[in-house]
Amino acid sequence: MSDYEIGRRRLLRGFGLTAAASTAMMAAADPVLGATLAHDERVGVTPATYQAPTGLAKDGDAKSTALAWISAHADEITGLSDRIWQYAELSLREWQSSLAVAALLTKYGFTVQWGAGGFPAAFVATYGSGGPVIGFNAEYDALPGLSQKAGSGSHDPLVYNYDAYGPTYGAGHGDAHNTLGAGGAAAAIAVSQAIRAQGLKATVKVFGTTGEEQLVGKPYMVKAGVYDGLDAFMDWHPFGATLAFWNTTSALTSATFTFLGAAGHGATPLGNRSGLDGALLMATMSEYLREKNVAPSGRFHYAVINGGGAPNVTPDMCSIWFFVREGSPARLKVLYDKIVACAQAAAQASQTRLIHKFHSATWNSLGNKFGAELMNDNMTRIGPPVFTEADQTLAKAVQHALGKPEVGLPTGLVPLTPPNPNFGGGISTDTADVSWHVPTASALVATFPAGVPNHNWGVTSTAASSIGHQGLLSAARYLAATAVDLITQPDLLSQFKAEFQARTAGVQWQSLIPDGQQPPLYEPPADFLAATGQHWPPAGVTWPVPEVVSLEQLGSVGPDLPPVT
Repeated sequence: MSDYEIGRRRLLRGFGLTAAASTAMMAAADPVLGATLAHDERVGVTPATYQAPTGLAKDGDAKSTALAWISAHADEITGLSDRIWQYAELSLREWQSSLAVAALLTKYGFTVQWGAGGFPAAFVATYGSGGPVIGFNAEYDALPGLSQKAGSGSHDPLVYNYDAYGPTYGAGHGDAHNTLGAGGAAAAIAVSQAIRAQGLKATVKVFGTTGEEQLVGKPYMVKAGVYDGLDAFMDWHPFGATLAFWNTTSALTSATFTFLGAAGHGATPLGNRSGLDGALLMATMSEYLREKNVAPSGRFHYAVINGGGAPNVTPDMCSIWFFVREGSPARLKVLYDKIVACAQAAAQASQTRLIHKFHSATWNSLGNKFGAELMNDNMTRIGPPVFTEADQTLAKAVQHALGKPEVGLPTGLVPLTPPNPNFGGGISTDTADVSWHVPTASALVATFPAGVPNHNWGVTSTAASSIGHQGLLSAARYLAATAVDLITQPDLLSQFKAEFQARTAGVQWQSLIPDGQQPPLYEPPADFLAATGQHWPPAGVTWPVPEVVSLEQLGSVGPDLPPVT
């Protein structure tokens, strides 16, 4: 039995079906996963027989103009990336980073509209008019605790916050979104230069997205209609290898569970009600779900947000933040409901009051084989990122420090292959909601060493080095070349759209965000509001957000008893 057939059978079991089931039965069991995983089998695509097509990408003056602009302005592009890296701003607070990306776009003739989807640090930048409308993704948020000196081969935080009882590290670009934002913007500008120089009829839009690391920005922006009217969407992400793909991802829900109790002295705990107890009980109960209540495609993970300041103060408030992931919205709901039940039981057991706060949710992504094939053809023609010996030395040092094989950086492209039919779960992206609205082509490009996971200090180290620079410049070329082909070869865009229509037939996208839900927000600095012409709060936002205050009474210490004589 082939690996493909083994994977197919495992997938069918995940649907609750037998190995004899058809793809139609698979799609009927879960139409969303059917649109992603079952579609390829339905049209006869298998890993055993697949051959990536060539000859889709075409050279021409427009493409040459776009690629030449990237090469001529490499220092300007990488300089933008390095500035975003230095800002290292957390999700939903990317004030300087978003301004920097928007400033470069404005310099090259884009008009910028701020406040997309109600987020102050999100924008839509537009160039051109008429023709096909091509969107590009730009993200620029950092991650907590991943500060790291650029180009260092060992863990060496750039920002170290001393505390005698619990030191912390500053924020850092451990997912290399500094390169993502600069690369996406550069690709769009390159295409705009081709439009202008060659007199093409087309429109280019850049979607500056806030809060991607928390899966917040795009789900709300899509629901608000920000991405309506696009013909195609170009996306990429930093990675440890370089490839095009049309795989799916995991759907995700983000929520916090706050337990409210009554504070007291840690040395006399009788009668105190601990919010930390509630959070820890919830975490413990959720762990018992993993063996019998979580499919191989399911994931959940969490962080305790405010667990108390000192052992001798029973914390009267504690929040635990959960990410819950599954292969489709329907499967996600099943697992998420189990997590919520754990929270409710934990509140009852700890005699605390539970506040359940939904933050965001996104679908699994919808791949597009034709889009991946066009992207792959351009990547093959352009070639992989070219790394120097110094780049390889740094990469091996990072790998050594993390206990990974010292293989350095990839020097070639990963061949395009169909998705594994045995979906085992994994990462999520808020671009997923965009992919169900517009045909989306995606690439992964090497900006950090092989074997190093995203969200690691090793990524932060290389994201502002020559390694990150070469990766983002290559990504900009891949996206720009693919977009030019879609503009100059209308038949390619038609095929891109036709596959999208075939995959989405019978699936009605519906936002996982409840109507009227206010997104998590932070108030921008006054100078940011002035620079972007915005006012606070945005329309429809309640500000300040109502406070969460514990009003709980202390618990009983038992009946009063007469003294023992």
